[in-house]
Amino acid sequence: MQIRARMSMSADGYVTTPDGWPSLTADPAFVSGESHGIREFLEGCEQALMGRITFEPALGHHRWPWPSLNVFVLASRRPPGTPDHVVTDSDPVRLLEKLRAANQGGDVHLVGGPRTIETFRALGALDKLELVVLPLLFGAGMRLTPSLSSDTELTFERERALPGGSVEIVYACNEAKGS
Repeated sequence: MQIRARMSMSADGYVTTPDGWPSLTADPAFVSGESHGIREFLEGCEQALMGRITFEPALGHHRWPWPSLNVFVLASRRPPGTPDHVVTDSDPVRLLEKLRAANQGGDVHLVGGPRTIETFRALGALDKLELVVLPLLFGAGMRLTPSLSSDTELTFERERALPGGSVEIVYACNEAKGS
């Protein structure tokens, strides 16, 4: 089992648009669940791990975004309307224990913003950081850092061009200096 974070960002380093939307949503060719290699990424995943802020918008969506994944949510409270099969916990260590106990060998898609990714990276649980760099410039928004610690050591693994001009870059996450 590997925990793999996949995040899109603009060419100038923003993971959200200036008005706070995920960077992917600014791409005029974006199709949820299909664009930027997400289908291939999800093929080996059996679980999704995320924070409450990422999870809550899915509750009102007409289509459940993770139909074939077991979902684990880091949340101080169980959001109203959360399906019974979704596991929530306010403690990231306990949530990881529950996730690992339920895992049957598939990978975990760590979905969320930089703070959620940093929470699990700081626990030594993040194995891969996969960035999809979009051919867009935002000039403002939320950056990947400083929420993701800048002392995170990354080892380049591979890159590939995606349709529409985006580039996928995959890094292995190593222990940060001093951890």
